[in-house]
Amino acid sequence: MIEEVFRAEYGRAVSVLTRVLGDLDLAEEAVQDAFATAMLRWPVDGVPPSPAGWIITTARNRAVDRLRRETKGHEKHAQAAVLRGESEPEEVGDVPDDRLRLIFTCCHPALAAQARVALTLKLLGGLSTAEIARAFLVPEATMAQRIVRAKGKIRAARVPYRVPRDADLPDRLKAVLAVVYLIFTSGWPDRRALSDEAVRLGRVLAELMPDEPEVWGLLALMLLVDSRREARLRDGEIVLLADQDRALWDADLVAEGQDLVRRCLRWNRPGPYQVQAAINAVHSDPPTDWHQVVALYDQLMAMAPSPVVALHRAVAVAETEGPERALALVDALDLDRYHLFHAVRADLLRRLGEDPRAALEAALGRTDHPAERDLLRARLRLAAADQQDRADGDHQGERDPHPDPPGPA
Repeated sequence: MIEEVFRAEYGRAVSVLTRVLGDLDLAEEAVQDAFATAMLRWPVDGVPPSPAGWIITTARNRAVDRLRRETKGHEKHAQAAVLRGESEPEEVGDVPDDRLRLIFTCCHPALAAQARVALTLKLLGGLSTAEIARAFLVPEATMAQRIVRAKGKIRAARVPYRVPRDADLPDRLKAVLAVVYLIFTSGWPDRRALSDEAVRLGRVLAELMPDEPEVWGLLALMLLVDSRREARLRDGEIVLLADQDRALWDADLVAEGQDLVRRCLRWNRPGPYQVQAAINAVHSDPPTDWHQVVALYDQLMAMAPSPVVALHRAVAVAETEGPERALALVDALDLDRYHLFHAVRADLLRRLGEDPRAALEAALGRTDHPAERDLLRARLRLAAADQQDRADGDHQGERDPHPDPPGPA
């Protein structure tokens, strides 16, 4: 229960205290203290009727106590009064949600793009440093240093935690959308609170910036992917798209996502999220038109080229030009740390009649997601059995110098 509340409410609690206090580190530490207290008290006293409210109130009291201990200055007493609710600051600006306000604030131009996303993921999504590192495909120590440096830069530059001016909102949008999508992908399909929160934030963003097609494109992308949640896992095991029971797809989410893609097309201002949404829309309308998927990936590579996009394009190329061509494209990519790179290589090798076990082992060593590891282990067992069958067939041929002739043509 405490873990569920943490995932669902950590970001909200940090956001509320950051807004009223103006001190990110104090807000985060107070919320962490509140959850630590909950771990001790809730098992004994029971879960309170409003867990989120309990966390925010307890964190606020912790912050008040710390401010009183550390200084007797007038400014700190004023901050403590604010925390007690005696002079709640008036909310201003266009951002109507505390969490969105903190996202936009963390996406300040003073921070590097990846630092903005990483810091906001930690504060809003409650993700651990290790989880964020996996999302960025970097070592955990590297990500920890990045987050510490980001916080240090905020303190040194005295970056204000407030709503950006209306004119500044569009410039911050790219990093904000990246944050929301990473929260979604970090939670989908088995940590529903995170992915649901990302969809909720996407809807609020769409209301906030209704004339930004990329906002609607991101929302469409998340809805179309989320529509397949119930079909993605079967008894805790991952089911690939081609093997999913489409009857389990959420038809309402599919329809809404497709409608939003058509809405984006009418704008004629394509962006990366809109193209990704269009790709998923093609997949949601069987049978998949793989030539159209490749064309959309070509468009995405022109807009936002990356090795990961190229990897997904290669998967589509395998369906239009064959696995040999796709494998050549995959082998040209520098994605050794990415488990899906090795998983895709394994599948292409299998389709070419080659041994995929080394690639599967490499993929297994680069993910700690339980369902993904189970899938890779199952593929390893099948690959081992297949290679054994091949070896047995070769040995039979060696023992019988005059095997039966092939059947008639």
